[in-house]
Amino acid sequence: MVFTDWKTDTIAHILPEEFYHLIEKNRDHIQKTFPVTLSYCPDLEKTKQFLAFNQDKENHKEGYFFYPRDNKTNALIGYLCIKSIDNRISKCELGYFIDEDYQGKGITSKMVSETLDFCFNTLNMNKVFICTSKINKASQQIALKHHFKQEGILRDEFKNSDGTLEDVVYFGLLKSEYNTHER
Repeated sequence: MVFTDWKTDTIAHILPEEFYHLIEKNRDHIQKTFPVTLSYCPDLEKTKQFLAFNQDKENHKEGYFFYPRDNKTNALIGYLCIKSIDNRISKCELGYFIDEDYQGKGITSKMVSETLDFCFNTLNMNKVFICTSKINKASQQIALKHHFKQEGILRDEFKNSDGTLEDVVYFGLLKSEYNTHER
């Protein structure tokens, strides 16, 4: 099922209270895949600091942050960030999650499509990559759907919320491959 009654918002329009609510509502859902974000948002005050830090990163073109919002309820329903920007070799990483209640509705896929266009055509990146936990099959499917190639498995690369080191699946998409598939 596709859910179309949503829009993408930018960090400048996000209230700390609503982002904190999104995190709290999905804490169990994202604890194994977004432990760093969770660690920075344990309460409202820290969430304000996290958003201010990210706003500063965006102001300095060191990261970009997008938030899908349900048009009917105005609630935030997910998060997508462009991070690990390396302008020297023109590459960046995508990280994302969707509210558990909105999974499987095509929102993440559409956001990734829009973000790829931004990465390749506005930021002029040559490569976009996604690193996902081996257990996060949904994220791997998003990467494959958008023609990313699995480039490898990084062993003990990611520490989840309980401190366990996990392997990460590394997917990459080159601008030349993106242009081929977008025609």
